[in-house]
Amino acid sequence: MHGNHEPDGVRKDRSRTGLDRRTLLRGSAVTFGLAAGGVLLSGNPAQALDTYNPFTGYPMTGGWQDHIDRGSLGGIDYAMSVGTQLPAAGAGVVTNTPNNGTGGHTVTITHSDGYRTQYMHLSQFRVANGTSVGKGGVVGLSGGAAGAPGSGNSTGPHVHWHLITPAGARVNPLDYVGGGGGLPKTTTENDGVPGPTMWMRTQNWLRIESGYTGPIDGVPGTHTYAALQRNMRGWGYTGPVDGAPGPHTWAAVQRLAASYGYTGPIDGVMGPNSWRGFSRFINEDRWD
Repeated sequence: MHGNHEPDGVRKDRSRTGLDRRTLLRGSAVTFGLAAGGVLLSGNPAQALDTYNPFTGYPMTGGWQDHIDRGSLGGIDYAMSVGTQLPAAGAGVVTNTPNNGTGGHTVTITHSDGYRTQYMHLSQFRVANGTSVGKGGVVGLSGGAAGAPGSGNSTGPHVHWHLITPAGARVNPLDYVGGGGGLPKTTTENDGVPGPTMWMRTQNWLRIESGYTGPIDGVPGTHTYAALQRNMRGWGYTGPVDGAPGPHTWAAVQRLAASYGYTGPIDGVMGPNSWRGFSRFINEDRWD
């Protein structure tokens, strides 16, 4: 149940990164929510839950059956460091329950069809009771450290996730998001504008290939950029792995993008066409 992920900070030095926070996070939280997943069928073919698995980038440390076997009502545990942002699996209305018994701080999102998703062992709530959130909107921060406020009976940092039907039965959310869910595709491939979904997919790619251990939160910082630089050594980057990308890092990214349709100059200046080529790569199914 223990995680050792290190959260990223957002670099604000646009001269070193080639883009600033406004560019990275262009679009409102609602826009991000709408982009953060597709409609996936629930266990009842007559209904559709517009949800996704926001934790696909983290190791599962306790499956549904594991919980049932030890007498729990069921749930799924994903290891992550304390303070990791928790995106809503689907749009809905938030209810916060402090110190909810063994579950500790619990956030419940009630969806329009009456289903409810719950996250337990939070270290912090992020929105007020009654707030409407879009899919992918951050509702809280993970916790779970033994004995810490909000941890309940947790013995290590993680989030516990389950789904409740309109009839009040707790069910496995992975049964309702199409075989375990996955990250949505980024629209950057079409519009050339990098945003949170593109960076979530980038972080997941770097987790798989380049040793990235931070959150899959769509907010790149030092650790995301350092993993990118490590990966770009295969595309001609020879500079330091310092998490502060400059023209040489971005030129390597353009060389990668050139294998996916980018035809512009390799000049280390990322523009819409560079991002489109890169996003064709990052939209491949293997990075879901």
